[in-house]
Amino acid sequence: MFQKILVIGLLCSLCTTVFAQDFFQIKGIVQHAKDLTPAQGATILGKNLYAVSSASGAFTINNVIEGTYSFTVSHIGCEPTTFSVIVGQNMKEVKVFLIEATTVLDEVKVNGKTRKREALEVPIVSQTVSKEFLDQNRENTLMQTLSKVAGVSTINIGSGQSKPVIRGLGFNRVAVVQNGIKHEAQQWGNDHGLEIDQHGIENIQIIKGPASLLYGSDAIAGVVDIQPNQTPLPNSFGGEVNIIGESNNDLLGVSAGVTSRKDKWFYRSRLTYRDYGDYKVPADRINYENYVFKLDDNNLRNTAGNEANASLGIGYVTEGFKSETVFSNVNAKNGFFANAHGLEVRTSSIDYDSANRDVDLPYHKVNHFKITNNTSISAGEHVLHLDLGYQNNNREEHSEPVPHGYMPTPPNTKERLFVKNTYSLNFRDSFNLTDQHNMVVGLNTEYQNNNIGGWGFLIPEYNRFTAGVFAYDQFKVNSNFYVLAGLRYDVGRIDTKAYYDWYPSTVHNADGSISYIHQQRSKNKTFDFGSLSASLGLSYIQDKTSYKLNVGRSFRMPLANELASDGVNYHMYRYERGNLDVDPEISYQLDLSVEHTENHFSIGVSPFVNIFQNYIYLNPTSNYYETIQIYEYTQAEVFRIGGELNTRATITENLQLDASIEYVYSAQTSGPKKGFTLPFSPPLSGLLSARYQFEKLLFFDKPQLIADYRITAAQEEIVPPEEKTDGYQVLNMSLLSEIEVFKNNLPLKMRVKLNNVFNTKYFNHTSFYRLIDVPEAGRNISLSLTIPF
Repeated sequence: MFQKILVIGLLCSLCTTVFAQDFFQIKGIVQHAKDLTPAQGATILGKNLYAVSSASGAFTINNVIEGTYSFTVSHIGCEPTTFSVIVGQNMKEVKVFLIEATTVLDEVKVNGKTRKREALEVPIVSQTVSKEFLDQNRENTLMQTLSKVAGVSTINIGSGQSKPVIRGLGFNRVAVVQNGIKHEAQQWGNDHGLEIDQHGIENIQIIKGPASLLYGSDAIAGVVDIQPNQTPLPNSFGGEVNIIGESNNDLLGVSAGVTSRKDKWFYRSRLTYRDYGDYKVPADRINYENYVFKLDDNNLRNTAGNEANASLGIGYVTEGFKSETVFSNVNAKNGFFANAHGLEVRTSSIDYDSANRDVDLPYHKVNHFKITNNTSISAGEHVLHLDLGYQNNNREEHSEPVPHGYMPTPPNTKERLFVKNTYSLNFRDSFNLTDQHNMVVGLNTEYQNNNIGGWGFLIPEYNRFTAGVFAYDQFKVNSNFYVLAGLRYDVGRIDTKAYYDWYPSTVHNADGSISYIHQQRSKNKTFDFGSLSASLGLSYIQDKTSYKLNVGRSFRMPLANELASDGVNYHMYRYERGNLDVDPEISYQLDLSVEHTENHFSIGVSPFVNIFQNYIYLNPTSNYYETIQIYEYTQAEVFRIGGELNTRATITENLQLDASIEYVYSAQTSGPKKGFTLPFSPPLSGLLSARYQFEKLLFFDKPQLIADYRITAAQEEIVPPEEKTDGYQVLNMSLLSEIEVFKNNLPLKMRVKLNNVFNTKYFNHTSFYRLIDVPEAGRNISLSLTIPF
């Protein structure tokens, strides 16, 4: 029912776009009357219409119906002026001339910084990802889109799911934050993706390295911070419809978003729907556990799925106050590669090759509902920020009900059910002690309630509460030298619940008798944790070169699965057992960043050194449970070193070249796997990109041709039973352009992308399906159209 309503809403959005073709544009230019120089930043204000002039003085007002309109033009240092315009066919460009005001002003001190300058002053290694980057590099999932950023990779689960990896660390070591609230789902699982709609996102900040000081326990390796969108301009209305299709998995998708603001109230909404079939790989057979599975027409059977998302934001803004509440819902259903889930496909009665768009067993479906509120209040020298959040993550995993060991045939297909409710509250106060000291103090709290169901046990029900207080000071030594120092203390509690098998198992007693008991998998147990985080950073800006140095201590609380899991994970074909004695992870890290920028060239390097005092990982043992190998959580000291190198050069006015290299070396220095690396460690990788801007060609306006050539070395350093991965080279190409379909409307934006141009067979070492000898997707052509209105 939800999907039907969503499709109707999308059709209505498309109709809105069609009707908008009868609207007109008012175009004009604002100049200073004295010397005819452009007046940048002039405001053009009419009834329910608004614009701001660009650096060239030009302005455009869209979606105007026929009629006569009056506007007032204002600019600092100039007298306000008015003009009228008759909107209709064959309108001419409006020219406005401003006269300087004769007001005599006392000395005024203007304080303002660009976002780029602010980023240079903060001694944290981070990278900002813009909406333009997201639109130009969009892939099937948000994290696949971000994988072009050096130091960021993904664990891919088919073509519709992926999870973030920063500098070789993922799962709950990377915090994903949206609208100030940490995204909380079942991110501990290898096959659990990220339930976030990537459409409509305007700005993302990626922090490489520990950020526990600001974000809490789960940010020990990095943060993907999806920041709130900018507040719409007064008396504005606009939106876009994005349509996409892909050849490899026959994907069809549409996303429609609308944003509007009157004076103080504003809203934004978005609907997204995607449907795709099994994706193709450049192989006709898969060899897994000494079984050879033939693929029908190169289709990775049962990897189809669909996704339906909706969001609505309502906000109020006035001088010194802003508040926005966002409701969002992400609903997805994805099939698991049939040959990977306990090998049931060998005896299954399902005809997996009958169609490539159906989702058969095994599959999962997830619904993630989220409410966030962000409020900021300016009170004198203080700026108060309050973030509130509620999330409900409902995940079901279904598979064929077949008996395993002592377990009889289950009553239904629901193997596992996870229902997680999360309540979050963040508060911080920013204020200036003096002109040199910018202080921030704050509090983060979070409560989780996780319930389980289904006939397959893996992790217990649990409640989790965390709270942390922090304070940091950004000290301005001089205009080019900054110091940031901060402390944080966190406490946490996890209460796990007892669980008994729903079926009896046979137990051989010491006296030779046999008992039939319901095995206990977990106990009622309480775990308390607490730890200190600290950070000290320096930032120095010298002409065109910036230097950053940061040292810190951070920690991560153990998860319920690391403490109390006890069951078979058929997705990974292993038995996972928790460890009640693991301690919180403690990490020490040194980060360095040097960036140099010239007019036509830039280069940056960001190395790091990282030491884990007690890294938690799942270790394969020599023991077996009903022919399935047992993996147990344990801890070890770990040493890591690596970094990224980025360069950019403008060769000609139309040609730009980019290159990046990323590398991580990890070694366990204690424990049963001493001398080995860590699982899912990405190999040495480089990306070469070339972008050429053409002049207008036929009906294509501002066409760009982009070529990305990824070179990845072999990964020889593995943790048994991992397999080594060969190196590979992959070429991707794309063409971006604007198309003026209707004269008086905004241009359409088109993107044609060709991934894996030569249909190369290769294995991504951080991919989930790489563990079962499944290569990455083959050649794929995608076409995307964005229709603004």
